[in-house]
Amino acid sequence: MVQSGNTMPVRSARLRTLAAAFLGAGGFLLAGWPLPLLLGPMLGCLAAALLRAPLAGMGGFGTFLRSYLGVAIGSTVTPGLIGSLPAQGLSLALIPLYVATIGAIGYPYFRRVAGFDRPTAFYAAMPGGLQDMLVFGEEAGGEVRAMSLIHATRVLVIVTVAPFLLMAAWGTDLSRPPGLHLGDIPAAELFLMLIAGPAGWKLAERARLFGASILGPLIMTAGLSLAGLIQHRPPAEMIWAAQFFIGIAVGAKYSGITARELRVTVSAGIGFTALLALVSTGFIAVAASVSTAPLPDILLSFLPGGQAEMAVIAIVAEADVGFVVAHHLTRIFVVILVAPLVGRRGPRRRRD
Repeated sequence: MVQSGNTMPVRSARLRTLAAAFLGAGGFLLAGWPLPLLLGPMLGCLAAALLRAPLAGMGGFGTFLRSYLGVAIGSTVTPGLIGSLPAQGLSLALIPLYVATIGAIGYPYFRRVAGFDRPTAFYAAMPGGLQDMLVFGEEAGGEVRAMSLIHATRVLVIVTVAPFLLMAAWGTDLSRPPGLHLGDIPAAELFLMLIAGPAGWKLAERARLFGASILGPLIMTAGLSLAGLIQHRPPAEMIWAAQFFIGIAVGAKYSGITARELRVTVSAGIGFTALLALVSTGFIAVAASVSTAPLPDILLSFLPGGQAEMAVIAIVAEADVGFVVAHHLTRIFVVILVAPLVGRRGPRRRRD
């Protein structure tokens, strides 16, 4: 078969990425560290990027497998969960103030301390979905590469620290399978789950929903769950595959990183994440005083990691996934709704 001019380099980069991900996962498994199929690929790809290995994301295939995390989240939406949400209204009501506080601290930090231009500083500070912030930031004239590295660093640090914190503070067992095994799920339910992933993703993409690969399958599976057609979470094997490719998606963002980007951009991202830890601690304390949810669930709800990554941790930790995801979806919705309106008021960086 004749290959197009850029197909072979991309294929080679993806093979290197997969090799780094498998090595990372294997290392975590051998060491007995938590979430080996999420943190292993993520940190394995990071290490390969730091060694200057050209990496590449998995494209549509990776997104296809990640869509089954949306199925896993949607399967937790039951009539009981819907009925319990009003009781958590005060906790959810803190999210807009939480987002505003992060922006009020993050923007001046990136602008005055890190020295980024206005649109880059603003959209780097917004704790929304990575892809959405990059689109908004690019339209405003921001530096896409800097914003990508900052958001990737925020997610990587939070997602790496959170599991060890859960284990140290609450003795959470993160070694258990995230669901029943493939042969234990009724065939009819398994068939519906297999369809709901890609179908929900593509329908949501057509409707231009944010986070389509997660939110679309989530909505479709939630409907099937509420209708009583699905009564189990997807099998562990399906969730493990989703974890693996979510880890790759974060780690591969560091491909091609330079010494200057490490010194300036990634360092700024780490500093911002430290500020986020302080802000999150305050809001976790307030939320704990107004919510009946267990403290680990509140912690996972107010740590601004990626929605998909925090959902994986919630599933494995046997937290209330619906509660955790409701807070992250609210955070992302608020950011996507408000950030472009506020961002348009600031001056744009001039393009050459």
